[in-house]
Amino acid sequence: MVLKTEKLCLECQTLLIGRIDKKFCNDMCRNAYNNLLNKDSNEYVRKVNVILRKNRRILSSILKGNNKSKSTKEQLLLNGFNFYYYTNVYKTKQANTYYFVYELGYLELEDEQYALVKKEEYVK
Repeated sequence: MVLKTEKLCLECQTLLIGRIDKKFCNDMCRNAYNNLLNKDSNEYVRKVNVILRKNRRILSSILKGNNKSKSTKEQLLLNGFNFYYYTNVYKTKQANTYYFVYELGYLELEDEQYALVKKEEYVK
């Protein structure tokens, strides 16, 4: 004798019909359930991505399509640049450290001046 247990959708509690291992009644319920489950980690990632995109936009606006430019720390900060967020670090043989926000980078020079660069090989 086989006992059947009725299963309910994990999101909306609707009676499930179909496969034995089915957990959701439709894709909307599955997506809603998983979005709620991942909400905390998604919010953190979203906030970091907003900061990174803003940093990239600022560097791009100063570079104005060029591969090299210069800026001051004050100009970057006034535009809202956040020096704590970058995607990678590149150290040269001369011990210079470039901080990159995706393909756009900056190198601290003397007197709060910064060299801005675009690394072409990242976009190829």
